[in-house]
Amino acid sequence: MTPALQSHATLALCRLAPVIPVLVIDDPRHAAKLAQALVAGGLPVLEVTLRTPDALDAIAEMARVPGARVGAGTVLSAHDAARASAAGAEFAVSPGATPALISACVARSLPLLPGAATASEVMSLMETGYRTLKFFPAEAAGGVAMLQALRGPLPQASFCPTGGIIEANAPDYLNLQNVACVGGSWVAPTGLVKAGEWDAITRLARAAAALPRE
Repeated sequence: MTPALQSHATLALCRLAPVIPVLVIDDPRHAAKLAQALVAGGLPVLEVTLRTPDALDAIAEMARVPGARVGAGTVLSAHDAARASAAGAEFAVSPGATPALISACVARSLPLLPGAATASEVMSLMETGYRTLKFFPAEAAGGVAMLQALRGPLPQASFCPTGGIIEANAPDYLNLQNVACVGGSWVAPTGLVKAGEWDAITRLARAAAALPRE
């Protein structure tokens, strides 16, 4: 799968809902219930970050949930891409991009949402074939104003901003023409996950799924 085809695939995923939950899972026993709660609330695309020892097991559990489209986040290397793909991840998300990571995702036909924070990084990825990108770290890298500025010279690029996105500022990003969706963790707070408050998480997901976008 070429970078261009990968971008078509990731853009289609981004368009399924305005918010992609970014999930840090410490206990894989919560994974299936969490995925079910989020899907029930209208958020089918889920990013499980590879920041915990049990992340791959969580991806495998979530991938079995009907309606869930599960990807791996914080994919930094070819090794990460291989592990994520083997666990059942449907896509990979990275805070940046390297030639080795891109090659690994191409070889495995694993759609990659690569990260960029500057015009040069966006241009470099577009030359490779990527037009659907993660804008990270969104708030620290200039937020809404930066994305508005990038749209002028780079209207071909679509972004999923993550990093500092919360319920209060998500609508500001979703109102931008070059934003396909946002990534955020507020829909699955650690406290609610540990307490098994799945109905509460579904309510948060339903509110996020109802956010309007351009």
